[in-house]
Amino acid sequence: MEEAREHKFKKSISVLVLIHVLIWAVIAVVLFVYQPLSWNIAIPIQLWIKQGIVLVLLIISYYVNAHIFVPKFLLQNRTRDFFILLILLVASVLFINNLVDPWLHIPQLMDKAFHQHGPPRPRDHGGHNRDFSVLMLTIISLVLGISTSVTAIQKWQKDQRLRQELEQEKTTSELSFLKAQINPHFFFNTLNNIYALTVVDVAASREAIHKLSRMMRYLLYETQHGTTLLSKEIGFIKDYIELMKLRLTEKVTLNFSYPEDLKDEQIAPMLFLPFVENAFKHGISSTYPSYIGIVIVQEGGKLSMDVNNTIFDDSQVQMEGNSGIGLVNTRRRLDLMYPGKYTLDITERSADAHYIVKLTLDLS
Repeated sequence: MEEAREHKFKKSISVLVLIHVLIWAVIAVVLFVYQPLSWNIAIPIQLWIKQGIVLVLLIISYYVNAHIFVPKFLLQNRTRDFFILLILLVASVLFINNLVDPWLHIPQLMDKAFHQHGPPRPRDHGGHNRDFSVLMLTIISLVLGISTSVTAIQKWQKDQRLRQELEQEKTTSELSFLKAQINPHFFFNTLNNIYALTVVDVAASREAIHKLSRMMRYLLYETQHGTTLLSKEIGFIKDYIELMKLRLTEKVTLNFSYPEDLKDEQIAPMLFLPFVENAFKHGISSTYPSYIGIVIVQEGGKLSMDVNNTIFDDSQVQMEGNSGIGLVNTRRRLDLMYPGKYTLDITERSADAHYIVKLTLDLS
């Protein structure tokens, strides 16, 4: 995970550097190639120096705006201060630009260069300087606009990534918490069953302890990555059912079926157990005929499980409203891991006094 995150960070830095290089390459082409060479005259060296100074001013303006003005003022809802500073920055650049011209004697040298390649240009009382000032204003405005846009987009993307990471961490933590609640709940109930079995059948209780240890190894080592293979999850359910069968009487009819030639896929672990456990907890009676039916079906990219068990008047109160911590947590896990890709229908009491669960997962 850390290596992938570091690789992604390095890639984003490379893209960012490339964007900045392209921006300054385009501006340099305008300053050093397109603008001077379009005049078709011999360019004095002083003009190249002037263009270099202009490029440095633009670079300073870009990064002052990107690293100070935008994050500390615009993105902090200090919009008025941001625009005041932006206007002062533009005025300072134009002021320095106008100082450089007489210092390097740019107007005189340019007049001389144009005179050598044609009739002298008429003096227009600062028209030449005005043209350069308008061009400079256009370029500095463009640079600051790009700087503001790029910085704002980067901030938005960073905030978006942070929100996604926080949401992912929250989801991971919540899933770990929910699974941690389910596992002890299952373990506690199963130990109670084994304890009751030791009173009547020591050999059967030994076999039950062996099965339980195998199931706990599954919980400890096979479910730590957030997903498990469907075949292993079904194997876990089989072990659980075999464990529960040790304490069933002849009054209980049990039917468990699953696809023999299933297509192994990754699924969230411990999703089926709360429904199966609930059926054994509330669906059997020591005095009345009872039925538990568990059917797992796989069709294409869909996986479904139907659990059907009898209910009795003394257990009806427990099954209404809160159906136990396992069922409540499983609903939450389904919402987190399969949002919009599952259906869960529960009939708390059918016409023939059965509790019916229909869970369908879209694994495509």
